[in-house]
Amino acid sequence: MFEDADETKETDGSLLGDSRQTPPGKKENMKWQKPRLTRKALMKCCLVKWILSSAAPQGSDSSDSDFELEAVRHQPEGLDQLQALTKFTKKELQSLYRGFKNECPSGLVNEETFKLIYAQFFPQGDATMYAHFLFNAFDMDQSGAIRFEDFVVGLSILLRGTVHEKLNWAFNLYDINKDGYITKEEMLAIMKSIYDMMGRYTHPILREDAPIEHVEKFFQKMDRNRDGVVTIEEFLETCQKDENIMSSMQLFENVI
Repeated sequence: MFEDADETKETDGSLLGDSRQTPPGKKENMKWQKPRLTRKALMKCCLVKWILSSAAPQGSDSSDSDFELEAVRHQPEGLDQLQALTKFTKKELQSLYRGFKNECPSGLVNEETFKLIYAQFFPQGDATMYAHFLFNAFDMDQSGAIRFEDFVVGLSILLRGTVHEKLNWAFNLYDINKDGYITKEEMLAIMKSIYDMMGRYTHPILREDAPIEHVEKFFQKMDRNRDGVVTIEEFLETCQKDENIMSSMQLFENVI
């Protein structure tokens, strides 16, 4: 079904598939670098684009600095506290909250909203399952709804977190049932969801068996004691020593 432009290429077991499978225009052999705190980098994120597209012009209401707490049913934590918990500026938090409130007047976002967001930004594929897994990673208390505070703390980690923070978040994404281990079945489910959403539109084109091959490579690297599961300790130790995996951390920007 899918034919690889180079049949000899193999997946490298990186977090988001073969890091050499880069979209056109992307530089190959990237090394992970701490993200620059720029608005341009922020706007690469689908969730941020969705939020800011609904934000009203800034400066229109002096109550913005107080997050217009009286206007919503769910009142977020104070601006100063959120600024301390994230790496967003006060102005960025105000813009994010304004858009969040416009899209989600209740102050909570549900899974169906996530699915609509990713269907909008990835119309060429099926983003349903990826949106489901991503939502569950943001929904830390598994309540079925995400508060603004949880939303921006998660975004801050993904876009501006340290290597350790990003890796911990990635582990949580892959640990679907939240039992503290990643199984091959869980990793395969995540990989298939990413490939369903965007795989056939990467360059070179991905083979149909790429997700399975990727998972096998991943476990060869990660599962040190060969017990069939990957622990957080194995995950962190291997990731931080593997350049291919660290390179793929940058590619999170393409799928969040």
